[in-house]
Amino acid sequence: MDFSKRILNMQASPIRKLIPYAEAAKKSGKKVLHLNIGQPDLETPKAFFNYIEKHKPEIVAYTHSAGLYELREAFSKYYNENNIPFSPEDIIVTNGGSEAIIFALAAIADPGDEVIVIEPFYANYRGFAEMINVKLVPVRALPETGYAVPSTEEFEKVVSSKTKAIIFSNPSNPTGAVYSEEELKRIVDFAKKYDLYIISDEVYREFTFDGTKHISTMAFGEYDRTIVVDSISKRYSACGARVGVFATKNKDLYNQVIKMAQSRLCPPMIAQLGTIGLLEMDKSYIEKVYKEYDKRRLSVYNELLKIDGAIFEKPKGAFYVSVKLPINNSEKFVKWMLTDFSIDNTTVMVAPLSGFYATEGSGTQEIRIAYVLDSEKLKFATHILAEAVKAYNNKK
Repeated sequence: MDFSKRILNMQASPIRKLIPYAEAAKKSGKKVLHLNIGQPDLETPKAFFNYIEKHKPEIVAYTHSAGLYELREAFSKYYNENNIPFSPEDIIVTNGGSEAIIFALAAIADPGDEVIVIEPFYANYRGFAEMINVKLVPVRALPETGYAVPSTEEFEKVVSSKTKAIIFSNPSNPTGAVYSEEELKRIVDFAKKYDLYIISDEVYREFTFDGTKHISTMAFGEYDRTIVVDSISKRYSACGARVGVFATKNKDLYNQVIKMAQSRLCPPMIAQLGTIGLLEMDKSYIEKVYKEYDKRRLSVYNELLKIDGAIFEKPKGAFYVSVKLPINNSEKFVKWMLTDFSIDNTTVMVAPLSGFYATEGSGTQEIRIAYVLDSEKLKFATHILAEAVKAYNNKK
């Protein structure tokens, strides 16, 4: 029996596909420090569980397809506190930010249509696009420029009659870049010129460093073309809750997307209740988490400086840094670290960046590090990485 071309054309997750090598390393007795996936090690706030316990229903029932109204009100309050003017009626609660991205792509693009993406990009954008037969067309950001937004001329080279939107994350996963007002305005002006939607993934909004500030694409007033994707996963260390947001002030678009929300019935009721508890917390939690990630960021950065030939800039946001290493193939290098290299019987797993590109052959020397462990573990992990680069280049 045959499989669909759709599923055969989908790439395996570049973040998860090397897990068997890590599992084998552990079975052999090695300790593996995981810097390959954006799973924070921080405790999920007790407010999540306390709210569920306090408001525990007798029946775990379906909710409104757009999500509990009380939750949409809580999200609306949060956004308005961040100068993002969403009302509860602009918000659809989704099964993680992933579903919000799928909704956005499926609502504005037909099979064979194109969506411009700034690469390297969150790897699952490609999987979502392939799922619905939409083509991602890349415009490349470079490690030598800190993965800044490419010039308008670069976007002009790839736009076509099939182009429907541009998608990007800011702060960026996987690079840690934070886009300036000037960079975002160039994206918005380009979208206006060619009448494109903007899918703005703002999951890491709170995590910007060194005086940089997150600016929402909503700040430019192009409400009819702007879609904001969001998630509680990283902000509150609640990845498994699977609560995200699709938000737009374009009512016609909203009314089309709600049909997809209805077809999958609703987001999980219990996770929605817990999220209300998270959104009702004061800002002290985020302030504490912010300081911790800043500490971790500096720990990784200072160790990376010791790798001769590494090309990178200090990450300005999220909790990732992408690095171009003096190696020939990052995927082979990551596998080799898991199978053949350790210090004190400990090795490290990072994500090869090639899977974060749509351009064939790109990112082959680059990796992504997720700084999701405490500072001392990160310091040791990055030291292992530095020594591994030396050993890898010296092996016969």
